[in-house]
Amino acid sequence: MSQFQSIGEVFAALKRRALMILVVTFLGCLASLYYAMGQTKVFEATAVVQIEDAQVPDQLAGALAATNDAARRVRLIEQRLMARDNLVRIMEKHALFSADPTMTMSERVGRLRDSVRIQQLLDQAQSFAPGGNAPSGLMISVQMDDAQKAADVANELMQSVIDQSRDRSASRARDTLDFFVAEETRVGAEIDVLEAEIAEFKRLNAEQLPTGVVDLRSQLGSLRDTDLELDQQILTMQTSSDRTRDEVRERQIAALQEQKALIAARITQIEAQIEGAPEVERELNRLDREMTRLQEQYGVITRRKAEAELGQLLEDRKATDRFEVLETALVPEYPVSRSRKKLAMMGGVASLMAALGLAFLIETMNPVIRSAAQMERALGIQPVVAIPVVTTRQDRRSGGLKLLGKLLAIFAILGLGLKLLWDRSPVLAEFTERFLPRAIRG
Repeated sequence: MSQFQSIGEVFAALKRRALMILVVTFLGCLASLYYAMGQTKVFEATAVVQIEDAQVPDQLAGALAATNDAARRVRLIEQRLMARDNLVRIMEKHALFSADPTMTMSERVGRLRDSVRIQQLLDQAQSFAPGGNAPSGLMISVQMDDAQKAADVANELMQSVIDQSRDRSASRARDTLDFFVAEETRVGAEIDVLEAEIAEFKRLNAEQLPTGVVDLRSQLGSLRDTDLELDQQILTMQTSSDRTRDEVRERQIAALQEQKALIAARITQIEAQIEGAPEVERELNRLDREMTRLQEQYGVITRRKAEAELGQLLEDRKATDRFEVLETALVPEYPVSRSRKKLAMMGGVASLMAALGLAFLIETMNPVIRSAAQMERALGIQPVVAIPVVTTRQDRRSGGLKLLGKLLAIFAILGLGLKLLWDRSPVLAEFTERFLPRAIRG
């Protein structure tokens, strides 16, 4: 059965449930006010850092003086910026989250990290160009319940970004130059040592070098010819039939034999030297290859050192790409959190709608016939007469007591709600302390 067939029946139901609607709406409004007053205002301050391009083109500055991957640099700076030690330093400097002594340092660091948002600025117009996805800047946003602290922390983080970028670029240029200076000294010393080793090797093995082997082969041929001549002389003297005395001839042959032995020893020595010449040549080639490698390495290091010196010069003159302040964070004038007034109004409207819905739900769940029209619709019988309810004096007295009890309950709830609101809102508490005693005394 439908309870509501006319506007009159709707208003009659609202009239019957008016007290419940008022109570539910009032309690909902109190709860909404309590929730709204408990919400803290959140202010957001934003600072913007711009990444300026190098004044000297990369192809002129050299590979080592060229701009590093901007995205990687930004990520490294973000990691250093949100590091625990840096956040602790900022919290101690600006006295952040120090009101609650029970909060641990890890909790304070976590709250600060949640309050900070770092966003890379990308040029969408050049996203398909080479290097178009490289960030052109950083936007640092800080949300806090204190507008001045939000601006101070945003500017502090912005300055930290600039300082870390400058220090990192200067340190990188300086370390690069120092590295190549040290490498140039090291490789130069190795070249000097190897040159001395090659010179000593050539001095000790001069005869077995390619140029000396030619002379050895020439000497070997001459010695063999001489040895052959000595053999011929010895043979001639042995077969000679002249009248030379035997003693003289023996002495001559013995002298020739001694010469032949010396020549044979020299031939053996030269043959051994010629046999070992390939090994000497291989060792010399190895030393030459090592010298060539060191010289090539020295040349590369010298070029890189010149590029590092140019990079250091550009860094000293601030001609490389760098982070610069584009917008400093100003003290926000209005909070970014939802307005308390709007929250309270939305809660009041929601409370009224909930009260109306609850009233209609109760009426629907309690289908009582309250009028002749409802009886005729429900039973199909038209009533002859409608007898009104006659209340006695006792009924009126009990009804008055019930109404008084309801009013007292409403006032008690009202007082409790106001007390909670005053305790939650410092403004209402101060107003109560200043003006309420005067009103009572007056």
